[in-house]
Amino acid sequence: MQIQVNTDHNIEGHEALAAHVSGLVESALGRASEHITRVEVHLSDESAGKSGPDGKRCAMEARLHGRPPIAVSHQAATVHQAVNGAAEKLTRSIDSTLGALRDQKRHGAEPAMRAVESPEE
Repeated sequence: MQIQVNTDHNIEGHEALAAHVSGLVESALGRASEHITRVEVHLSDESAGKSGPDGKRCAMEARLHGRPPIAVSHQAATVHQAVNGAAEKLTRSIDSTLGALRDQKRHGAEPAMRAVESPEE
């Protein structure tokens, strides 16, 4: 699973931040990693440096093998909180998608039941 971290011009995108975010994403999505080819993380400061609640935004997009991308976002007071919130949302969304795919395969593999005709009385 490849993880790419992008920041806007209001957030310092240094190596330590990228390593921290990558570690959080790997930890959160670890059990589904065999199904994920790439995760893109976009960090931005919506308040452009001004103080205020929910000024930091994290958008994440995961690409699963043979599936459309799954995208989520989360806003919070700090970058760390925004990343954690987005990672939790993405984990739930991926788990839901993979669960639905398993259910489809399970139901598709079952033999079709035939209608049993009742004997005429």
